[in-house]
Amino acid sequence: MCHALLRDASFWRFLQLIDHDLAEQESAGGCPACGAPLHRADYPRKPRGVPRALFGPDGVRRLSFCCARDGCRRRMTPSSVRFLGRRVFAGAVVVLACALAQGLSERHRQRLCERIGVGLRTLERWRRWWRRDFAASAPWAAIRARLATPVEEQALPRGLLERWGEAFSATSVVGLLRLLAPLSRSVRARG
Repeated sequence: MCHALLRDASFWRFLQLIDHDLAEQESAGGCPACGAPLHRADYPRKPRGVPRALFGPDGVRRLSFCCARDGCRRRMTPSSVRFLGRRVFAGAVVVLACALAQGLSERHRQRLCERIGVGLRTLERWRRWWRRDFAASAPWAAIRARLATPVEEQALPRGLLERWGEAFSATSVVGLLRLLAPLSRSVRARG
């Protein structure tokens, strides 16, 4: 069921539309450093875990902006639901692989990894990230504060996916990716 979601071109087009909306909203205020207008400065990405054809011709570009004022030239990369920070795998792959792996034996985790195209060590690193790094992060503290009933760190990310109903539906995955989108944002000086 979730494998079908990862192979659904309309799902990836929808995530791209969300990314464009986020980029418009975040760039409307201009450069975070000086307030000057921003120019588009998209760059290519090679997301793993999903056939590139599903992203469409413009879908493998990371939306980004650069300050138009000479002397500043600060880059602003807005939030994204397609890319989870600097990870090379698409965000939905990271979320779904970790959620599916919860409670599986090592043999079944290995089969899951083969099916999705992720190494077992990579999957285990992602799972540690959810339990340690993400569970200790400010975004998780903000998300946790908004939950009526708590989600245990050991139940991440599946516990969050289940908040939207069926854990592996497009609605739940998009909902969680929207919560995680600020983790993909970066603002840094060029130099």
